[in-house]
Amino acid sequence: MTPALIQIADLSKAYGALRPLRIASLSVAAGESVAIVGLDRPAAEMFVNLLTGATLPDRGAVEVFGRTTSSIEDSDAWLALVDRFGIVSERAVLLDGLSVAQNLAVPFTLEIEPPPDDVRRRVEALAAEVGLDAGALSRPAGEIDATMRARMRVARALALDPDVLLIEHLSADVPRAEVAALGSSIRRVAEQRGAAVIVATMDLEFARAVAQRVLTLEPATGKFSTRRGWLRGR
Repeated sequence: MTPALIQIADLSKAYGALRPLRIASLSVAAGESVAIVGLDRPAAEMFVNLLTGATLPDRGAVEVFGRTTSSIEDSDAWLALVDRFGIVSERAVLLDGLSVAQNLAVPFTLEIEPPPDDVRRRVEALAAEVGLDAGALSRPAGEIDATMRARMRVARALALDPDVLLIEHLSADVPRAEVAALGSSIRRVAEQRGAAVIVATMDLEFARAVAQRVLTLEPATGKFSTRRGWLRGR
């Protein structure tokens, strides 16, 4: 069996909601894609913070890349851990006044007016990889549509070749007709790169397109089930 890249056991974390975030057990292997449906935006943010070690659980253990997040000893070790994740989230700031190409260049260099030729080539390759229209690269990021914006966020998260792609509610503003194609393209890119994908969503259609394994969280118990009737895309 492929060894687990991420393991969670008996997790509980209070974060100001009516009940704590609970996950009884979760294991994700290297290169695997998993979607968790049932995490709203605040819960998804806390979940990502727990996986990256930005927050520690009140109970239980989060193990990533062979070590528990509670054993991270200093900021250098934590930053090295975070560098292995690519986070796709509205919390990751995009600069709407800059072009799409400049936004995609930021992970590589602060010299973005214009980006150097070698960085420009990397940006163009990233855009093509995620299905971002080359014609959008010169446009201000604030002027592109929701689907292209989602693809731009994925490209930014992939820029430094992460081991794990963490995705929070990416399809929320994407037109229904484009959701499945977005999910399928992310899954294809991750498989080509050998990266694991963990998705927090309320959108079952997106979950089915992006992930090999779709899990529905029962918030009261932290266990996973297959009850889906209240989800989008039923």
